[in-house]
Amino acid sequence: MRVNENSFILFVTALDFIEEHLTEEFSQEEIAAKCYCSLSSLQKTWKICTHMSIKEYVSKRRLTLAGRDMLSGMSVLDAALKYGYNSHEVFTRAFSKVWGVSPSAFKKEWKGDCVLYPRLNPDYLEGDEIMNYNIKKFDVRDFYDYLKSQAGTYALCFDIQNLMWINDNLGREAGDKVILEAFRRINEAAGDDRVCLRIGGDEFVMISESSDRKTAEELAEKVLSKNGETVDYPGGKAEVSMRAGAILIGSSLKYSILCEDFNEVLDMARKSGKVEFKQQ
Repeated sequence: MRVNENSFILFVTALDFIEEHLTEEFSQEEIAAKCYCSLSSLQKTWKICTHMSIKEYVSKRRLTLAGRDMLSGMSVLDAALKYGYNSHEVFTRAFSKVWGVSPSAFKKEWKGDCVLYPRLNPDYLEGDEIMNYNIKKFDVRDFYDYLKSQAGTYALCFDIQNLMWINDNLGREAGDKVILEAFRRINEAAGDDRVCLRIGGDEFVMISESSDRKTAEELAEKVLSKNGETVDYPGGKAEVSMRAGAILIGSSLKYSILCEDFNEVLDMARKSGKVEFKQQ
């Protein structure tokens, strides 16, 4: 399914409004007014572009940022209040639904700088129309300066096997559980200091902070060693398996080229079935 250019502009306007007001109270009616459209048009366009409701996106973004803040030392209560949760109990329920653990357990179990639901990146145009399936990449430009500082080290790329099949056959709730478990494995392998983030619907990156190929390969294999293990979802168990590749970050880093390199090395891994390496 496709959306036209006017609908795409509506989506981008709504996205910008949401991202600018994540720590504030706002209604969907306010977003629609900002976009000069009806509430029903806004909700329909958003659903076509993202396959989720506005409410779900806002919740996942707020709780992702709350997780980052807590890992940076913010208290559970302060994080709850910052993102509009006036009740500790309501915040705990919402947080546990997204992250799979309570906020207090999250602070103990998760490490480093991790981003489960970055801002969506809508910069995918095709002629006069926009393919909605392309609006599934995330905007990780906030990490660009950090990536430039890591020239000469390896960025590890991972993707989930069969996520589309899981979403279509087991349901998106099962898919969310698989995404979370994949990210948990990457975060566990990353340790306390390495950045790991989600860059697409089924794609992740871990910055190894090492120029040693063997170290990068060992980190990747640590994640892949859990392939085939399952995660529970309402209704059963889903297998979680990933592929991996590694890119040696170059000194003349361009963000768009780096994203293309991620895709290329993961395609290589899909074909070979092993951890692949590429120089950026």
